[in-house]
Amino acid sequence: MRKPDVCVTCGRFTDLTFHHLIPRKMHRRKRFQKLYNTEQLNQGIAICRQCHRGIHKQYDEMTLAMEKNSLQKLLDDAPLRRHFGWVAKQKIKQPNGGKETK
Repeated sequence: MRKPDVCVTCGRFTDLTFHHLIPRKMHRRKRFQKLYNTEQLNQGIAICRQCHRGIHKQYDEMTLAMEKNSLQKLLDDAPLRRHFGWVAKQKIKQPNGGKETK
């Protein structure tokens, strides 16, 4: 987890995780090694855990790598846009018994 900041997909101020735009599982495949250099393969975005979970629940790694490999493509996707909108309305659970915030 990273320090609290704003999630680029839902806009909530919370702890963020790193989402590889091309999933790490695909990095070892020859196809992706030929198309992208190491720097491109390691590009990603900082998003909250709920948005991250929703992305991986909606699409498998190959689809993410081939079709949803940029922030704009993720934001333009209708099912993900609905999920991000739902997440934006959820309260953030604070660790160690802290109060919930929105």
